[in-house]
Amino acid sequence: MTSALNAARRSAELTALADGETVDVVVIGGGITGTGIALDAASRGLSTVLVEKHDLAFGTSRWSSKLVHGGLRYLATGNVGIARRSAIERGILMSRNAPHLVRAMAQLVPLLPEMSRGSRALVRTGFLAGDGLRKLAGTSAGTLPRSRRVDATRAVSFVPAVRRDGLDGALLAFDGQLIDDARLVTAVARTAAQHGARVLTRVAASHATGEGLRLTDQLTGESFDLGARAVINASGVWAGEVDSTIKLRPSRGTHLVFDAAAFGNPTAALTVPIPGELNRFVFAMPEQLGRVYLGLTDEDAPGPIPDVPQPTSQEVSFLLDTVNTALATKLSTDDVLGAYAGLRPLIDTGGGRTADVSRDHAVIESESGLLSVVGGKLTEYRFMAEDVLDQAVAKRGLTGGPCRTRDLPLIGAPGNRGAAAVGGDLPDSLVARYGAEAANVFATATCDRPTEPVADGIDVTRAELEYAVTHEGALDAGDILDRRTRIGLVAEDRERAAAVAEEFTGR
Repeated sequence: MTSALNAARRSAELTALADGETVDVVVIGGGITGTGIALDAASRGLSTVLVEKHDLAFGTSRWSSKLVHGGLRYLATGNVGIARRSAIERGILMSRNAPHLVRAMAQLVPLLPEMSRGSRALVRTGFLAGDGLRKLAGTSAGTLPRSRRVDATRAVSFVPAVRRDGLDGALLAFDGQLIDDARLVTAVARTAAQHGARVLTRVAASHATGEGLRLTDQLTGESFDLGARAVINASGVWAGEVDSTIKLRPSRGTHLVFDAAAFGNPTAALTVPIPGELNRFVFAMPEQLGRVYLGLTDEDAPGPIPDVPQPTSQEVSFLLDTVNTALATKLSTDDVLGAYAGLRPLIDTGGGRTADVSRDHAVIESESGLLSVVGGKLTEYRFMAEDVLDQAVAKRGLTGGPCRTRDLPLIGAPGNRGAAAVGGDLPDSLVARYGAEAANVFATATCDRPTEPVADGIDVTRAELEYAVTHEGALDAGDILDRRTRIGLVAEDRERAAAVAEEFTGR
């Protein structure tokens, strides 16, 4: 089946479902967890429907650090299980599922005078433990290089904006970095569609039980009931709105967006220890579109869950103050081009800081038989999907086969059946975002000037915006600018590209 998601396919699949069939699995939520579950279910041969009230990656899944963590932080706090699983899942993504979307990112910890010998030894020990985790997970040093110490000259070559006075070299380690988190979600969703899943955005779910739910098309207002052998709630921080018995403790993580020139166009993530914290850092990470993202905070976020969380001025100040301790020229709010915040769906375990709350996940069954998966982290989305599907198969007597996702290449990965040879004359930025599908973006374009950038200084082409509509399920300009591309992270860029996006969507 084709992997293309678009308005025509959505309309046809909604019409067919409204006729009253009962499906094996319905997944509520179009983030990384929900799309991962849909892919797992569909690839087992189960009839699968995913519904999302907004758009793919509308919630927390687009607000991450774009990192595929190896679990080092969890090793430091004694959670060996999640550390090991994270390292294994990182290796699966980098070597089999999505090598086109995840690459090794260098993390540079500058050795400055304020950093004590004990702190240096602690970081070095942590990095060596990270090397051990990598080996334990079976990830080669060719995929993720070993950690090491570099001299001051080499440190400056990685991050030219780093402070030079008293710089005694740096510690260098490597972790996995996504080209973009929302693009990963889109790739997983399209791969699920390739295996027969019906992926339906702008469709709200209500009255969910273990045997079905009511669906409402947000574009037409039409509703119908859908029966299912298993219903899985994967709506993240909104899980309690689907099952009122679920209690979460959202934690806000904020990032700032800069022009990469503010950091000297770095090739490594400047990694600055947070004073007084064990194994917690602020990262200034080089990203696509010539940007650097600076994060991350971890703050309690009680109260109603907003569709789009907002950073606080205190978080902005904290991030700037921390990174400025390692910069030759201090940055201010005037240098900030954009900012974003996401809410982690942490399981409420009572008191304490959110930074200390476990990142483990749980599968919860309601009295009606509705299954909910809560907690967890992006890196482990595939493992979480396997866990909840295994439970659904056992509890509901589903006839699907075993999990296949460990060795299943996503759309754009070289081993996916829709992959094509990547031509040598394609833009590097296009290949970074689409992998083996890059040539198809231009080959299928019908628009005028397909290879032309959407605006000066933005390396996204007109063909990519058309592809978002014809193949990636984008229904309006916001879907294109804010999720299929990340142009929208900088308001000025969004304004310059808005008219081109509307040209392809009409709204």
